[in-house]
Amino acid sequence: MAPLYFTVLMILSLIWGGSFYFVKVLLGVFEPWTIAFFRCLFGLVTIIVMMMILKIQFKTGKFPLKSMIAVSLFNTAIPWTFIAYSEQQISSGLASILNATTPIWTILVGLIFFKASTTKQQWIGILVAFIGLILLLNIDAASMMEGNLQAFGTMMLAAISYAFSSQLSKHGLGELSVYHIAFGTLLGGMIGSGIMALSFEEVSVLPVADGEILRSLIGIGVFGSGIANILFYYLIKHGKPETAEMVTYLIPASALVWGAFLLDEHITVRLIAGLLFILTGIMVSESKLPLKKQETAEELQQ
Repeated sequence: MAPLYFTVLMILSLIWGGSFYFVKVLLGVFEPWTIAFFRCLFGLVTIIVMMMILKIQFKTGKFPLKSMIAVSLFNTAIPWTFIAYSEQQISSGLASILNATTPIWTILVGLIFFKASTTKQQWIGILVAFIGLILLLNIDAASMMEGNLQAFGTMMLAAISYAFSSQLSKHGLGELSVYHIAFGTLLGGMIGSGIMALSFEEVSVLPVADGEILRSLIGIGVFGSGIANILFYYLIKHGKPETAEMVTYLIPASALVWGAFLLDEHITVRLIAGLLFILTGIMVSESKLPLKKQETAEELQQ
């Protein structure tokens, strides 16, 4: 695995590690479609500012419209709404565990719908990483059945939605830069989730004036949706969708790391062992990726 690719994977997991917490905070004042809309809005503004600073032309006329709309729905509006809905009934920890099934769904979607090839290394890597996740979080049957089945099911649908979006991004948007993909998908997601929010929810912007709510929107929008989308599409563009989605294995670990640094929680032997399993699984899964031996930061502008 190339150093830059691995570094981006780690940074993305740290950013997304706090997303489930921010959703919990926002659910106190917003409904699911509204949360998805604000995530897209704050993320889109971030992308626009970045593109203006870097003097990257928008080139919206060259977007493959059908693929862009599909990725917008499957990577932003639909899963972000489903995650928010699920977290009304289940804990953020359980939501992150269910979200970690995304790499498996990505392989299955690729095999069934995109005729993608898989290797033994990929399956072995995913299995090793999932063992690490179980070890890390001390998962048992009782915790997996926490909450109601509807919330459980919508979280799984969010994971499947991510699987479709990553495959569609690789096969339908491969000619666009990561900035153009992020811009187009967040714009489409904002429009789609905004229409649904106005149609079915009571939307108010007044809670944004609250300090904690605004900080949560910045955390989940600017960082978790804007910057994170750039990093995620970089992983897809320079690797395989299945491996890019393995960032979901690192998200629960990142949440525990944040807890250790910000809340003085203990870093346990189980945390270290789980992380080692997860990182080993990712490296095994990546072992045959046709990546360049040397990559530079300039690739992040492609």
